[in-house]
Amino acid sequence: MMQAIQLTAPGGLDNLHATALPDAAAPQAGEVQVRVHASSLNYHDLLVVTGPNAAADGRIPMADGAGVVTAVGADVTDFAVGDAVVSCFFPQWQSGRYVPSNFTLVPGDGCDGFAREMVTLPATAFTHAPKGYSHEEAATLTTAGLTAWRALVVDGRLQAGDTVLVLGTGGVSIFALQMAKSMGARVIATTSSAAKAERLKALGADVVINYAEIPEWGNAVLAATGGRGADIVVEVGGPGTLPQSIRACAVGGHIALIGVLTGFVGNVPTAEMMSKQQTLKGLIVGSREQQQDMVRALEQFGWKPVIDRSYPLAQMADAFRHQQSGQHFGKICLSY
Repeated sequence: MMQAIQLTAPGGLDNLHATALPDAAAPQAGEVQVRVHASSLNYHDLLVVTGPNAAADGRIPMADGAGVVTAVGADVTDFAVGDAVVSCFFPQWQSGRYVPSNFTLVPGDGCDGFAREMVTLPATAFTHAPKGYSHEEAATLTTAGLTAWRALVVDGRLQAGDTVLVLGTGGVSIFALQMAKSMGARVIATTSSAAKAERLKALGADVVINYAEIPEWGNAVLAATGGRGADIVVEVGGPGTLPQSIRACAVGGHIALIGVLTGFVGNVPTAEMMSKQQTLKGLIVGSREQQQDMVRALEQFGWKPVIDRSYPLAQMADAFRHQQSGQHFGKICLSY
């Protein structure tokens, strides 16, 4: 038997229950069996476990999973027993322009996720983990890491010398800061905490703006760039921050709309965005091919993901409560 966490209807942190389930089945052709060792928390996971009836009764949560291949089925050529692997957010999106428009096949949402010690899935649901990464570090890549990569590299077409604006100190924003600096960009970050501002600077942020002290922080970004603005804005806030992001973004700049931390609907200053001829593009994570590209890049960088804290699998509810507090800096992980 293996340990797992299941969410019982109607959802909520108090309805996350530890349980014992039968071990994962032996892999069939094209499948791999993986001993899962870590997951990481994302805002998407929080919405799934706390939203009223957001997931099916008995759902095993968590979209992110990292571990070791323990068995391979026939016709599997990408992996061997002992390989360290990390899961894909959209296992059906291998490559190309097809973009999934729902969460039916997303682990932990429309189907069972990685809050369990073993899984057997198609080999195409995983990529190799970067060499030298711990399981906790690798588990941060499925959602937050790939989202930042796609925002900067795939959609934003980041170039050395660009200015990137990141909002806050969550997982996607910290990843974007680290990636952008490694690729020769200048980074401006926002936070409301003096202590977090110092940590952002230690990670390489060139300018840090306290949005609690400067509510019109879009103008502060313009001032910090001589009036030019940021070439790429990693917009994780949503309607509450988008107007300031548009103000902060350069003429012809790109805004990667990722998060809904401030809500789901709001007003958009369309005239300003139009006059500045900016690109506003929504994105949800990325494809397996994009994840493979990211892994190759990460192996060339001299940094690792920032992990705020790790919890045992049985303390998942406490991990989510820590996430809800907003006190974290970087990623929160589960280790098992």
